[in-house]
Amino acid sequence: MYVLQTKRGTALSKSAPHRRAVTLLLSVALAAITIDNVSKTLALRDLGPNPKRVIGTFLELQLTYNSGAAFSLAQGATVSLSLLSFVAIAALVLFARSITSRKWGIALGFLLGGITGNLVDRIFRPPYLLHGAVIDWIRLPHWPIFNLADTSIVISAITIAILLLNDVKPRSRHDVP
Repeated sequence: MYVLQTKRGTALSKSAPHRRAVTLLLSVALAAITIDNVSKTLALRDLGPNPKRVIGTFLELQLTYNSGAAFSLAQGATVSLSLLSFVAIAALVLFARSITSRKWGIALGFLLGGITGNLVDRIFRPPYLLHGAVIDWIRLPHWPIFNLADTSIVISAITIAILLLNDVKPRSRHDVP
């Protein structure tokens, strides 16, 4: 059976936009996880509890261990936060099955990468197995110390807000099989 394009430049398969969006989501997530993990490895190697100034007191690098959530909330709730991360990842995977928008693929890729980056710390950092502390190392004035996984989550939230404000749908009506 042959599939014909309805217009020049359109997908040959109705699932092609979905594959492109999911491939983009996974690529962004993998990049975010990798960059976050490498940055944390370097922070462990090169930083200590005393801040290193990069741009005066505006940007400093300081190694900390966070057993809580963003903004150091829920300290000591590492197991609960780990389980919540697994639920969020499962929800993202289920939602990703229906997207065709590349913009949504990017936004959700940053979210998946950020959540997974911090979950990796909770699983593989001492004391291990859902009890590990997240490595934080970026310090701005009047702001809690954070890492690149946190940054990925914030980028995702801002991108999703922009997509929603501009009425960009995760799945185009034109792409529905």
